[in-house]
Amino acid sequence: MAGSRKKAVTEGFSSFKPYQEKKGEEYMNSKQREHFRTILESWKKELMEEVDRTVHHMRDEAANFPDPNDRASQESEFALELRTRDRERKLIKKIDESLELLSSGDYGYCESCGVEIGIRRLEARPTATLCIDCKTLDEIREKQMR
Repeated sequence: MAGSRKKAVTEGFSSFKPYQEKKGEEYMNSKQREHFRTILESWKKELMEEVDRTVHHMRDEAANFPDPNDRASQESEFALELRTRDRERKLIKKIDESLELLSSGDYGYCESCGVEIGIRRLEARPTATLCIDCKTLDEIREKQMR
């Protein structure tokens, strides 16, 4: 099992196979938990590799250009990359929280009402913590507060 899991992790988050549910199968059984653990770990690994690439790129490309326009372009590019990495850092934190929920047995259940979030929703958004109904209500409330 460890060998197949390692292979799935190295294939990447974007290439996972959708989970095939069996009739009468218990929700969040060990196979489903393993499926989502693989997805979450693959996604985290991809994000961490992107962070490493950014660090190397910024180190290798950093130059003191004499032309102010060239310097400004480089600083703008670096600022955009850093903003993207910051968003990814926050996503990695959510992935870690989801992995903790998996370990504790709480993954896949709405944190607001406690119902099953659903396999397909979790495959689309593995860090989801709300069922579709609670998320919809949350978004409606957010729009009303603007």
